[in-house]
Amino acid sequence: MTGSGIGYAFFGGLLAYAVGAVAGLAASHKPKWARVLCCGFATLGGLLQTGACALSLLSGAGTHWEIPAGVPFLVYGFRLDALSTYFNLILSLLATAVSVYSFGYLRSLDRNRTLGVLGFFYNLLLLSLTAVFTASNAFFFLIAWEVMALSAYCLVSFEHRHPATRDAGVLFFVMSHAGTGCLLVGFLLLSARSGSLDFSSFARGPWQASIFLLFLVGFGVKAGIIPLHIWLPAAHPVAPSNVSALMSGIVIKAGIYGMARVFFDFLGVPPVWAGMLVLIVGVVSALLGVLYALMEHDLKRLLAYHSIENIGIILIGFGASLMFISLGHTQLAAIALIAGLYHTMNHAIFKCLLFLGAGSVLHATHTRNMEEMGVLIRRMPQTALCFLVGAIAISGLPPLNGFVSEWLTYQALLAGFGTTDRLMRILFPIAGALLALTSALAATCFVKAFGITFLALPRSEEAEHAHESDSFMVGGMALLTAACFALGLGATYFLPVFDGVTAQLLGTRISSDLIAAGNGLVLTSGSARGGTVSPAWIAALFVILSAFPALLWLIWTRKGKRAVGPTWDCGLPGLTAENEYTAVAFSKPLRMIFAALYQPRREIQAEYEVSPYYPRSIRFGSEIELMFEKRLYAPIRDSILGIAGRMRGIQAGSIHAYLAYIFITLILLLLFGVRS
Repeated sequence: MTGSGIGYAFFGGLLAYAVGAVAGLAASHKPKWARVLCCGFATLGGLLQTGACALSLLSGAGTHWEIPAGVPFLVYGFRLDALSTYFNLILSLLATAVSVYSFGYLRSLDRNRTLGVLGFFYNLLLLSLTAVFTASNAFFFLIAWEVMALSAYCLVSFEHRHPATRDAGVLFFVMSHAGTGCLLVGFLLLSARSGSLDFSSFARGPWQASIFLLFLVGFGVKAGIIPLHIWLPAAHPVAPSNVSALMSGIVIKAGIYGMARVFFDFLGVPPVWAGMLVLIVGVVSALLGVLYALMEHDLKRLLAYHSIENIGIILIGFGASLMFISLGHTQLAAIALIAGLYHTMNHAIFKCLLFLGAGSVLHATHTRNMEEMGVLIRRMPQTALCFLVGAIAISGLPPLNGFVSEWLTYQALLAGFGTTDRLMRILFPIAGALLALTSALAATCFVKAFGITFLALPRSEEAEHAHESDSFMVGGMALLTAACFALGLGATYFLPVFDGVTAQLLGTRISSDLIAAGNGLVLTSGSARGGTVSPAWIAALFVILSAFPALLWLIWTRKGKRAVGPTWDCGLPGLTAENEYTAVAFSKPLRMIFAALYQPRREIQAEYEVSPYYPRSIRFGSEIELMFEKRLYAPIRDSILGIAGRMRGIQAGSIHAYLAYIFITLILLLLFGVRS
């Protein structure tokens, strides 16, 4: 009965996505109905998929369905095992919250006939992502992967009238297909080794370095690891904000799912260098991602760079787990894998929340530039609260969900130092120290993002007249805000979910070793001993410590009179928005410290009235060098364009020349055929 219930809910969710996509096109002449139908069926599909995943995880039952396609090698096979169910659960949770948010967010497009097209590709993206996470053979996986990439490209390019949007869409398209090429070759090598395209035939095959590297690059492009990340900060800001939330929350997690599936399920015991490579890529992506985020003043672009940072944190867990597998420490490998997978869900939740919050700010102020915001905490208090929760979570501060997964990552790295030897022993504390630096810089970045955006005085007319988002938009953010608290405070109740995943991939169950008495987390696995922490007790302590000053405030406000006056202005005539701390000023100390990386350039322009000693106005501009774009991808682009320009002469427009090309080609084929 459970298996049939899972099947009904699963295929019901797929059907809801499909109907939502078709309804978007069918109702394109009535944009309002297109919005209601597309968002409604997407919400229904997310709820049904959430139910299917919950039933599968609670029952521990893996299910498999196949639909013959009538074409050799192609079977539409769906498999809900522990790993695919976990990622599909993340997708369905985000699909539900973002679809609720979209009811209100897309209301401004009710007179735009392209809204139905947006709804079509939105539901198609959800449908293809579900197929990616649950496909049971390589052929169907690649088809779903390509549909996912094309639908995401169409969503990124929705506002194609803007040149920046078109450029970002093309960049995303090119990078996605370069990664798909690596995946295609990798799956061909796997199928040649096993003689089948079915995922079950790939399991636990012999290790091959070429396959590992192909999949690391192919899935790394989608995940946005450095240096394959350049599409991500370009595409996320220009897409509609509900799409940006899905892109950062779950689309890039398709790359993480692929790595988890291939590295832990398809390939055998890896050599130590493979885990070290993944760990180093993770550390570099995390640190450089947050450093570039600190220099951004475009709110959505800042969040995009933080996606690179958090993908790096996930890969730190994966790399440590692969190293532990190589060294025979299965239990520690399970802990590191849980840390990476837990952070996958946590990042999906709080980054989706932050993008939705940024979308609400953009919807109210019509700008992504933080320098033109301010005072929004008074105009949009509910959005500000939700954004603040997301900022605390992404900074890894207790007691929210980001803290739990980062704590588990630290514990795994510390355990690695105590249980390994030789050179790799020192790699674990170095990775832990750089992860701590990354977390500190992330907290600094979100102090800037929240403070400049929501506090102080308004810096523009749009910020002055901003208004709170409607109930649907706030409701979508509230769902994710609640999830941040639930996954943090209730971590001990959620950890047993990973037993099925670790049993499938590593042959061990470890959650009981991570749960301490009193709703706490502890590391007690074999010879490794770690710290103990309880997010719930930390939250309770915060409440207790806050009660005393709150009580004093209530007593004083009842006895005395409240007087409201202007902020102390150091004797000046009065503070204005021009006296405020700016995002550029906030990030300048770090820009100076890391000048070797940033290569900053600044420009100062002054206008004078009478004397150079009395300037009328001063304009200051500062920008940094995007190292990978300039020093890696620009030379590659110039080389390709140069070769293409030299080959242009072949297309002379002469039919005689084209016939000569065909004749020469036939002669060469005949010569090679005779020799063979």
